[in-house]
This record gives sequence, structure tokens and C-alpha cells, in this order.
Amino acid sequence: MIDLAVANREETFERMREPLSERGVRCHHVPVRERAISLTEPPWESDDYDVGFVYPGRLMEGGVADALLEVPWVNGRDAVLTSRNKGGVIASLERASLPVPDSVFVSNQVEEAELRAVYEEFEPPVVVKPNSTTRGVGVAKAHDLDSFLGICDYLSLVHDYHATGDKSFLVQEYLPEATDYRVMVLEGEYVGAVERALPDSARANGQWKHNVHRGASATGVELPAAWQEIAESVAAELEISFLGVDLLVTDDRVVVNETNARPTIDTATKYEPDFYDRLAAAIRSTAETRS
Repeated sequence: MIDLAVANREETFERMREPLSERGVRCHHVPVRERAISLTEPPWESDDYDVGFVYPGRLMEGGVADALLEVPWVNGRDAVLTSRNKGGVIASLERASLPVPDSVFVSNQVEEAELRAVYEEFEPPVVVKPNSTTRGVGVAKAHDLDSFLGICDYLSLVHDYHATGDKSFLVQEYLPEATDYRVMVLEGEYVGAVERALPDSARANGQWKHNVHRGASATGVELPAAWQEIAESVAAELEISFLGVDLLVTDDRVVVNETNARPTIDTATKYEPDFYDRLAAAIRSTAETRS
């Protein structure tokens, strides 16, 4: 039996626990976020676990977990850092000729004249998003120049703290009526996808972000082979073992909007039948790298 330290939120841990146990992987929830951890008398021994899933999203907390657990990770620090940098991902994928939305990377602070020039590159509305956040936090849509500059002012204010580190944000084209998919890729192969959609009532009230954490539902779907191949190519280009790839699909375009190296795992019925077989195999393979 392999002992897996799960550093994800509890919902992912609960969904993983039983199907992985059936496949010889015993899951333990080891959250390092929003808690106090003794460093001289830690709650875990270094030989308690064989492998970790996945490196914590807050990198300082991840460093503590890494030092205390001493395990190899399914998606380690480098994978999380790569995926978290939205601008870096878009730039890498564009260079690899993979489809991405028109985007501009803004490293704050910049002069208002430069922001005006950025806005003029797009047909409004435009999407403004902090470069390093998750779950749609801080993402906004601007329909006019004044609103755009106001959002940029706000980002300048909230990033005016040395502790935040990353002061950058992205400006991107808005794709109206796009369908949003989260595609899962594991060790280079497509393992399932969900369509994320807001209820009609939410859309009628002006909501447009399809994050499940903001009220969208996730329905398992089978994607066309060409879309699966795009997601697989993204994971290969970024060299990330387990990756959520967010696709936006319109009548005439498919673009890679973001990636997530710490994806929430949904119910097993929304993925390919052998999803957990492949995940258990990936966990075993990672555990074998422990020195």
C-alpha cells in the first residue's frame, strides 16, 4: 500500500480517497494552509508518506511542507510555478503555435498613456486578470476606457504590498458566448473533461465567469479528438504531468485560456473510465523516484 499525502483542499481529498484506496493508494489529508504547524514537533514524520499530491499553491507553505514531508510530488514546485504564471503560459503556448486569446502582459507600475495604448489594441469589452491568482479572483471585464483604467488603478492599489510579489496582470480579448471546458491531462494523455456553465439566472444577472467556485456547474462531456490533442499538446509544452487545461470554444475558435497544475478533481463519472487507474499508476511512478 502506498501512502499519499494530499495537500489539496478537502473536497479533492474526499473524492480521491475511496477510488485510490481500491487501487492500493492510501490517502492522508495533510493541509498546510490556514493552520498553525509546529516546526520543532511537526504533526508528520518524514517517513509517514511515500509521495505527495500536489505541491501547495502558496509557495512559502509549500516549502514548509516539502521540508517536513520529504516526498516527491505529483506536480512539484516547478509545475505549480509554471502554471500559476498566466502570462508565461500564454507566451509559451503562442510560441509553440498553440491557440491562445489575444493578450497583453502588463508589469505594474506603468504610465496611464501606456495603459490607454493597451486598451486601444482591443475591441471592447476587455478582460483584465491578475497574473497569478486562481478561481477567477480579481478577474474583471471593462466595457469602456474609464472602467478599464479604474480596474488598473485598483490592481495597482492591491499590489502595492511587497508581500504579494507579482504585480503584473493580463489584458485579454473577451470572447462572448464562449463555452468553457476544463480538460484533464495525465502523463501526456487526455483523461476527461467537464463543461462549466452558469445557470440561466446567473447569466441574466450579468455573471460571466464560469468558475465552479463562483456558482457554475460542471458536467462531464466527451470532447472532439482535435480539442483533446490541443490539451495534450499544452501539457507536453509545459512539461506538467497532471494538468487542467481551460479551453474557450466559440463557433469559429478554440483557445487555451489558462492552465492549472493543482486542478480540483471532480466526481469520477465525469472522466474517462480508467482515470483513477491512470492516476494510481502516476502516483506509484512518482513514489518510485523517492531517494
